[in-house]
Amino acid sequence: MAKLKHFGILNIKHYVIFITIINLLSCKNTPEHLTELTGKQLAIDSSFTSVDSIRNFIQPYHDRVESILDSTLAYAPYVISKSDGKFNTTAGNLMADIVLSETNPIFKKRTGHDIDMVLLNHGGIRSIISKGNVTSRTAYEVMPFENSVVVVELKGASLMKMVDYLIKSKRAHPIAGAQIILNNDNTVNTFTVGGKPLDKNKSYYIATSDYLVTGGDNMGFFKDAISKTETDYKIRNAMIDFFSKVDTLAPKVDLRYYQLQ
Repeated sequence: MAKLKHFGILNIKHYVIFITIINLLSCKNTPEHLTELTGKQLAIDSSFTSVDSIRNFIQPYHDRVESILDSTLAYAPYVISKSDGKFNTTAGNLMADIVLSETNPIFKKRTGHDIDMVLLNHGGIRSIISKGNVTSRTAYEVMPFENSVVVVELKGASLMKMVDYLIKSKRAHPIAGAQIILNNDNTVNTFTVGGKPLDKNKSYYIATSDYLVTGGDNMGFFKDAISKTETDYKIRNAMIDFFSKVDTLAPKVDLRYYQLQ
């Protein structure tokens, strides 16, 4: 009888342990998974009113940002526009020259090479620079996008594809560091980079935007890239840095890209 008694106690213990394990497993948190995502449009109209506590909390930060954006950095003695020239414009020339001057020290420090040429896109310039004070807000108006500068290594033969693209596009895409002279029948009369005739077998370093490198504006010639260097330098920041260094902005429509008559 004693053996049966102990046997029963052992069975009861095993049963209690089994039930405890089951309970513990059943109480274990089941991972949650997103099964559905819904949304609805909320119209912002006069029925919405500001919350004083939130507005008062944000106001100092808002005022600080506004003061930084509106602090005068430089002066424009006339309107700088992307529509004041057929092959090159004041705004385009300014943008391309800024990318060249501000990015080249960064690129040279990283690679030991100089940027040979800059190519941007006409459509990337989103505003004029009005006559008067130039501020950080001006840079945000001209370049509201988060595009950064990428330097692409291309052979001279690919640069000829670039020139062909510029001729066919019939738009004043900003360039710097090179000169393109067309005959009156739209054929190339002269193409120099850094003041020297193009060498089709030589590698050149072209600064452009990350948008164009990926084929934006149908600039397919960038697919020929031998190498790409990400500078992590936003074009807008380059503008602000340049504005901070100069007193007056005075870009001109010049002879970097024109057509003989």
